[in-house]
Formats: sequence, structure tokens, C-alpha cells
Amino acid sequence: MSDVIRDAYRRAWWALVLRGIFALAIGIVILWRPFDSIAAFALVIAWWALFGGVIQVVHSFELRAFYPNWWVLLLSGLVGIIFGIAALRNYPGLSLAFAVVWVAWWLLISGVFALYLAFAERRMGLSWGWTLVFGLVCVAAGVFALMSPPATLGAIMAVISVFAIVSGIVHIIGAFALSSAKSNVADRLHGATT
Repeated sequence: MSDVIRDAYRRAWWALVLRGIFALAIGIVILWRPFDSIAAFALVIAWWALFGGVIQVVHSFELRAFYPNWWVLLLSGLVGIIFGIAALRNYPGLSLAFAVVWVAWWLLISGVFALYLAFAERRMGLSWGWTLVFGLVCVAAGVFALMSPPATLGAIMAVISVFAIVSGIVHIIGAFALSSAKSNVADRLHGATT
């Protein structure tokens, strides 16, 4: 096997393993230290908004000559910057309130669309019961999310933790699958040269 392929394999294998270990560590830390994780989550939201806003402002000026509505991107970037600064000044309350409201609205809007779709399916003579149930559950969950912010934050952190753990496991499995693929490629290359 050539050195280029061997080096590419080694870098890919280590990248998968390290990403997997890092994701597993994040998931475990969130479960182990939920309150510290919520505080870190609030900081991520604030810094993400600030960073994203700056990028959008810079990008809007780059698009000014090509895109007539560049000012929409500029306005969006300024809103992100203002929110990021406000979230850092009002840490952690504003970021956490944003997370709760965002999840609640996402659930409510998903529920309303599902209810609309259920009634459209009913008019077309299609099976509509499960879509109706999904819509009702989403609307109820959205209302509950607004009424119980601590439970909503707990659910958000649980979802992030489970996703990180599953992602970490998948990355590590992928690294070992890559090892297996390397052996197969090496065997075939060796067989082709003999």
C-alpha cells in the first residue's frame, strides 16, 4: 500500500476515534454535571449568536455588489450581534430563555402543521389518525415547554447528551470498520501485484 494511502487512512482513523471519544466525553459530562452543562450551553448560544452575526455582517458586505437585498443579511447579522452581546450581559438567563422559547415554538409550529396535514389527509380519504396524534402531542409538548422551562432545559440537555453518546459510539465503530476496510484493500492490492 502506498505511503499516501497509508497516511490518509491513519489520519482518518485517528480523526474518527478522537471525535468519537470527544463526543462520548461530552455526553457523559452532560449527564454527570447537568447544571454546569446548562451554564455552558447558555454560553454556547450567546457566543454562537455573536460569531454568526459577525460572519453575516461581513458576508453581507461581500455580497453587496452582487445581491440587491444584501441588507437583509446585514440586518440579520446585526440582530445576531445584538442578541449575542445581550445574552453575554444577561448570562445565563437570556440564552436559556431563548432555548426554551425556540424549542416551544418549534414544537407548536410542528404540531399546527401536523394538524393541518391530518385534516388534509382526512379530506383526501387517507389514513390521518397518527398524523393527528403527532400534531396533538407536539402542540401539548410546546405548551408544556413554555409552562415548564426547567423541564424543557432538562429535555434539551438529555437530547444533546444522548446524541453525543450515540454519535461517539458510531464514530468509534466507524474507525474499526475503517480498519477492516484497510485490511481488505491491502489484501486486494497485494493480490493484484502478485
